[in-house]
Amino acid sequence: MKVRNPRRTAQSTGREAAASHWLRWLARGGLVARGVNYMLIGLLAVQIAFGSKGKQADSAGALHAVAGQDGGIVVLWLLAAGFAGLALWRLAEAGYGQAGRRGHTAGKRLVSLGLGAFYGFVSAGIVAFIRGTGSQSSGNAESQDLTAKVMAHPGGRWLVIGIGIGLFAAGAGLAAYGLRKQFTRVLDTAQMSARTRKAVEFLGMAGNVARGVVFGVAGVLLVIAAVTFDPKEAQGLDGSLRKIATTPLGPWLLVAVALGLVTFGVYSCCEARWRVVRPG
Repeated sequence: MKVRNPRRTAQSTGREAAASHWLRWLARGGLVARGVNYMLIGLLAVQIAFGSKGKQADSAGALHAVAGQDGGIVVLWLLAAGFAGLALWRLAEAGYGQAGRRGHTAGKRLVSLGLGAFYGFVSAGIVAFIRGTGSQSSGNAESQDLTAKVMAHPGGRWLVIGIGIGLFAAGAGLAAYGLRKQFTRVLDTAQMSARTRKAVEFLGMAGNVARGVVFGVAGVLLVIAAVTFDPKEAQGLDGSLRKIATTPLGPWLLVAVALGLVTFGVYSCCEARWRVVRPG
């Protein structure tokens, strides 16, 4: 009788689970949840651009907006489940590699691991919000408090500068990712008509550039906070969007970026339809 290697059997079982239909549907549901989140943030930012002072254009603001609607709690639980599914899919990629030629490289696996942890954190945050156990502080206040704590330690200012530069680089990378249409590599474009492909390419390009701008602004604000030793300069997503409105172009630039975030939300829903979600 042939004796099976327990380790190899466990790996085989894990790979089968990672490639299962239920995990694919969880991943697609998570991409839809991400899209809804970005659309809500973008719409809140548009309201801010036109003078609404009581809104908060970040994930917390989006959760409050949903919770205030009839059936909002049900939607929030669906969003939490969606982000949890997105986390499981990314963690499966970290273990078994992403789809594609270079999906098994250490860099790709680390990216998937980081995204898996991030989406898991987002899901847990939504659950905490529903249960009323989450932080009641705004994203801006949390960013300022954390920046102040870090800068209070020796070398903390340099760490904040490094994080700020990293955020700016990530923003530039996202913008380049969109402009070069590199996101099409993860899409099953063969299943699209020519017109649909052009529409999805536009959505992905505009959406990723908008995200890149927001990340870049957040990074610059962190560097300014460290250089001036003023933690109040550090801002979360909401504060970064508000800073965009103070540029010479005024609120219209914020409107453009906000609509870009809405566009990314729509693209994310398209990605849920055509993304190749099987592990490598």
